[in-house]
Amino acid sequence: MLAAKRGVTPRVVAMAAIGAVALAACSDDSEGSSGDGTVELSFAHSYSTEHPHHVCGAQVVADELAGNGSGIELNIYPNSQLGPDGPERVAAVAAGDISVDIQGASAISSIYEPIGALDAAYAFDTVDHMFAFADSPAFDEMAADMLEKTGVRILDIWYFGMRHFTANKPIRTPDDFSGLRMRFPDSPQFLQNAEAIGADATAVAFEEVYLSLQQGVIDGQENPIPTIKDMNFHEVQSHLSLTGHQTGFVVAITSEETWQSLTPQQQEALQNAISGAREGNRKCIEEAEQKILDEWRQAGEPVIVEDVDRAAFSAKAEAYFAQHLQGDKLALYQKVRELAP
Repeated sequence: MLAAKRGVTPRVVAMAAIGAVALAACSDDSEGSSGDGTVELSFAHSYSTEHPHHVCGAQVVADELAGNGSGIELNIYPNSQLGPDGPERVAAVAAGDISVDIQGASAISSIYEPIGALDAAYAFDTVDHMFAFADSPAFDEMAADMLEKTGVRILDIWYFGMRHFTANKPIRTPDDFSGLRMRFPDSPQFLQNAEAIGADATAVAFEEVYLSLQQGVIDGQENPIPTIKDMNFHEVQSHLSLTGHQTGFVVAITSEETWQSLTPQQQEALQNAISGAREGNRKCIEEAEQKILDEWRQAGEPVIVEDVDRAAFSAKAEAYFAQHLQGDKLALYQKVRELAP
């Protein structure tokens, strides 16, 4: 596991409020050492309090730290309270204004470009393939290089769910994207993914996807099943096509400044709590995926499209990335593919 291989070293930082929402959330308190020696850390994420990343992830970490005598009080800020998902919050972590965040590789690529390759369409064949890479020397080398160049430390990764497409029609082959404006996150790797599999990408902020689908600004989107349900995208989309085009994950990150402000014992406690939540978080995500699919199949809506030609999508993507990725990003992608089962 990552914690055992990487060694332990978390940190702290005084919490600087990000905008009015953060100021309201933090009230008059700031994060750092309290009078009784307790260290307060912030944990930011973009999910609701019902999402597995909160229930089986952030809350599990907070409860573990509260109960193990670590002296760390983890304050969770869900629902993008400390800023929108993406490069803005990554920058806040790097600056020490947010103690811990969970972000996708593409968002982190705003400060460390190579990691974006891990979000390439069909880079990972399965969830086990993704975790095998996360526990490999190649991943450790990447994390060490990122720490040296950015001052941002990777604590671990959590499974986010297989990403699938929704639209008001089935998507079984790349040709089915014809005429559809598909929402992709506004990051270079996601927009490149769209091109790799033949989709017409429209960048829309995550928080604006529902309204954009409802108003017809976009025709479809892609996300893991729990996120589709959590954000009610299924209410404004008739079909879910199980393309499984991306093995989604989030990366738990912290700044080296925050990490080094913790004692070695607190570093170990934080590292172990984050890594210890990995398997339980995965189980929650997979159980949520299955429960939601069962509910939708029983209801008959949205229509679940299972006869997707994943081989056609995957072959198209791999040929594209072999030609268009370069340098360290291509090297990292190739290391991922070398570990494919």
